[in-house]
Amino acid sequence: MSHTYEYPRPAVSVDCVVFGLDEDQLKILLIQRGAEPFLGMWALPGGFVEPDENLNEAARRELQEETGLRGVWLEQLYTFGEVDRDPRTRVITVAWFALVKMSRYRARAASDAANVDWFPVSRLPRLAFDHRKVVRLGLQRLQAKVRYQPVGFELLPEKFTLRQLQQMYEVILDRQLDKRNFRKKILGMDILIELDEQESGVPHRAARLYRFDKSRYKSLLKAGFNFEI
Repeated sequence: MSHTYEYPRPAVSVDCVVFGLDEDQLKILLIQRGAEPFLGMWALPGGFVEPDENLNEAARRELQEETGLRGVWLEQLYTFGEVDRDPRTRVITVAWFALVKMSRYRARAASDAANVDWFPVSRLPRLAFDHRKVVRLGLQRLQAKVRYQPVGFELLPEKFTLRQLQQMYEVILDRQLDKRNFRKKILGMDILIELDEQESGVPHRAARLYRFDKSRYKSLLKAGFNFEI
């Protein structure tokens, strides 16, 4: 039985704010548009939602199609629905933010992306659509979330030093942390596994390596543990 829908139907898209950590810089993955509108401009990876997929599936598909990234940590961010945000038609976009270990994933341009590259959050090019607003909200969410959830470990290599861990927080929060207090607090949480290994190939004295104990964290969480940096 056919049915005529009497109300206008705006298009729905997904856009992804992908964060990566490169030493002392927080970076965002952008694609260079290979089609109009905004041909040649940089934008967030994303695209239109297909009729037969949910929003999470659409976000992961677009990420893989345009950048080659797959299996990354992904969380829904916000819905943007300004009437004039897309010159083609009325488009409502559901934004997501992702955290990526840059050493593990190699981004490559695909689909309708002419190019793909990482840009420091502090030096972004002019962005298409309203993507600068999306990035700004994504950064705010990340800065808030790392303070009460251990999501920052998604940006670090599997094995890391306490210096790398503190540097990650300082880069994201954009402020310096007291070394002694930070180490006392993070080690006191009992969520790190101290490894019988040290970093190699560094010009300074090699430091001890650690690993995030996800199982231990989940157990503590069930017991009422409060993560706070």
